[in-house]
Amino acid sequence: MQCRNRKGLAVGCLICISIVSGIIALILSVVGTRDIYQPHPNKYGLVFDAGSSHTSLYVYQWPAHKENDTGVVSQIGVCEVQGSGLSSYADDPAKAGEVLKPCMDEVLKMIPSNQHRETRTLVGATAGMRLLNLQNETKTQQIFDEVSKTLRQYPVNFLGARILDGREEGSLAWVTVNYLLGTFIRYSFTKRWIHPRHTETYGAMDLGGASTQMTFQPLGNIEDKSTEMIFRLYGYNYTIYTHSYLCYGQDQALKRLLVHLFKKHGSGNVQHPCYPKGYTANVSLSTVYNSPCITTAPENIEATVTVEGTGDSYKCQRLVREIFNFSACTNPSCSFNGVYQPPVYGQFYAFSAFYYTFNFLNLTCGQSFSEVNSTVWQYCSREWTELSTSFPSENRRRLLEYCSSAMYILTLLLDGYKFDNESWNNIHFAKQAGNADVGWTLGYMLNLTNMIPSEESSLLLAHEYNIWVAAIFFIVLSVLAGMVAAPLHCYCRNACAEQAWWT
Repeated sequence: MQCRNRKGLAVGCLICISIVSGIIALILSVVGTRDIYQPHPNKYGLVFDAGSSHTSLYVYQWPAHKENDTGVVSQIGVCEVQGSGLSSYADDPAKAGEVLKPCMDEVLKMIPSNQHRETRTLVGATAGMRLLNLQNETKTQQIFDEVSKTLRQYPVNFLGARILDGREEGSLAWVTVNYLLGTFIRYSFTKRWIHPRHTETYGAMDLGGASTQMTFQPLGNIEDKSTEMIFRLYGYNYTIYTHSYLCYGQDQALKRLLVHLFKKHGSGNVQHPCYPKGYTANVSLSTVYNSPCITTAPENIEATVTVEGTGDSYKCQRLVREIFNFSACTNPSCSFNGVYQPPVYGQFYAFSAFYYTFNFLNLTCGQSFSEVNSTVWQYCSREWTELSTSFPSENRRRLLEYCSSAMYILTLLLDGYKFDNESWNNIHFAKQAGNADVGWTLGYMLNLTNMIPSEESSLLLAHEYNIWVAAIFFIVLSVLAGMVAAPLHCYCRNACAEQAWWT
């Protein structure tokens, strides 16, 4: 009887240990779990920015899961296409497609091969192709056909090649600037994306070769609805003002300066106040009157004119003002040529030729207007031999035109867009914002993600490490206790039975 009690007590204890350990292990396995979301592979996009003077290919990436219906997009690469803009291949459209191949071969190495088929690829042409389309629609279409033929040879989701209108170009650049500066969405200290409260947006000013765009969110209502654009990004609506001035890009503006001088002085020698003293060149009229921005041409288009630089800052400023029509504005809400514009409001980013011209003059570090104006006027007064000696590695054409470009920028910003000495400090001249180039392409890709279905991340269950170790310990303890209890129980029963038989 004593044997049965002692043995039974031991077996009971082991069984209890086994049961309790099992229950503890079960509780830990449930309580100690947490949800882990395994993201789907990233999405990728390629956008060709086919400008008037050159073409760039940008590579973008974003997680498949979006934030309030819009992707969190980042630039992971860029490739500069060799040669001029697509519009320069009007007489050799096949070459327009060929020049894109080296960049396509390069950027596809940045994207996982299993994602190539889903990589959305677009060619967006801006003012250069807009002007060509005005001159010759057939040649424009031939260029797009050759570009499309080339890109369809690659394993990507090609969305086509088309011309962006000015409003698209300006407004999408505005989207890019504000996304990069964190006014739409920002990564918080809680490690999640949030919409910053009470954050004002930035204006965007783009100066290309054939057009310039002005875009910002005004303080009041927009009276001219043709200049209004509405975007929905990350769950919020934005109403902005935007206008594009075709033929007021840097290259076209400088051509128009020459035409204005030719009309004033006729044939023979022409003095150019924006060219440095001592510069002389023979200019063929056919290279100047070859744009739809210039409506009239001389009878002898093959004639050559001698252009001499005089380096006269005052006359240069007056000449630049003459290619604008400021008298067409009859009220304060107007820029030039009779175009409606609400008063400028907030901070602005000025990029492309705005930045490149002022960067050469070392004027992109927040200098005051008086310092900027003084620097431009001093540069315009320098002689050609001095400039050539001081900047031997600079492209001679750009070196020649920096005065014209800088004076044009000052006139456009002050007399055109109506910035003044005080609001000048709100302009930031920059090539990049954050870690990406500023332009319309990123804004296009952000807007495109609104139309791409979001993919939910797959749910996995995971355990905290310490709890997982404890659960394993109690599982092992439960099993061991059970393994010892079973034979001990059998031995006890047999031993006690044998003892009872002898007694």
